[in-house]
Amino acid sequence: MWCPSVSLSVWANAWLAGVAAPDDVLDALSQWAPRHSVTAYDSVAAGRTGLPWPDLTDAGAVSLLQTLRSGAGRGNSGPTVGVALPVPGDVRGLPAGTQFQRDAVTVGEALIVAGDSAEAIGLVPDYEYPDVDDTEGDPDAAPDPCGLSWTVYSVPGAAPAVGLDLGEAEYTMRSAVRSAADALGALHAEAAGGDIEDPRSLVEQVVESERQHSIPDHAPTRALRVLENAAYIDAIITVSSGLIPIGLNSSADVQTASEALRPLSGVVRSARLAAVSAILHSAWQH
Repeated sequence: MWCPSVSLSVWANAWLAGVAAPDDVLDALSQWAPRHSVTAYDSVAAGRTGLPWPDLTDAGAVSLLQTLRSGAGRGNSGPTVGVALPVPGDVRGLPAGTQFQRDAVTVGEALIVAGDSAEAIGLVPDYEYPDVDDTEGDPDAAPDPCGLSWTVYSVPGAAPAVGLDLGEAEYTMRSAVRSAADALGALHAEAAGGDIEDPRSLVEQVVESERQHSIPDHAPTRALRVLENAAYIDAIITVSSGLIPIGLNSSADVQTASEALRPLSGVVRSARLAAVSAILHSAWQH
């Protein structure tokens, strides 16, 4: 359900609105990596945020908060922080033809902070991993990230992305839930007679693993419901994508199942943007 940019956007926004403490932001980020750092991509971004330049030494988590405060400005009455979840072909909310856009698409997420649209900044996260020699246990296991670095870009003319209407997103999700459940049901039938694990239990495992990420108390109930449904559908997509080649007997069946799942990713992304937008705005209504 979450990614670092979503966690940072909702908690930093709550802090800027005065309904959360700086420690709340840092606690939310700690779920992703034990260490966070921030560095400017260009001199203009450094000038807007006070980050070191041309010295590219990474600053720590406290500097990340200071960067967000500088980008957001003072005296705001609404959200100045927004999140983007871009994929190739859908880069809504990102300024075209910029390095920020290209790096955000590569990672699949980004933040835009625009207290003043003429002096906006964008942030893109990147995981840092320990050296192979520093890992313990199974050498083939993927290591846990040891840090998360945030690169800050100058993005003049940008503004926080605007999500879909939450009611429209919820309506669309209802149809998506039925389609996803049908796809999962087909795989469940295949699993019952084969050697693969019950897909429903795998979906629950994926969803449960995402529930460790906290959400501000001011989040609207409807937005939480949309995020929960989005997490469920996303887990179905993840599990089904792995099991379709195993559970189905012909390439035609694999193609049919894959095509049934493909539109769901766009529905999930749009629903999450709508829910996050509602959470961001709710912080300023308290």
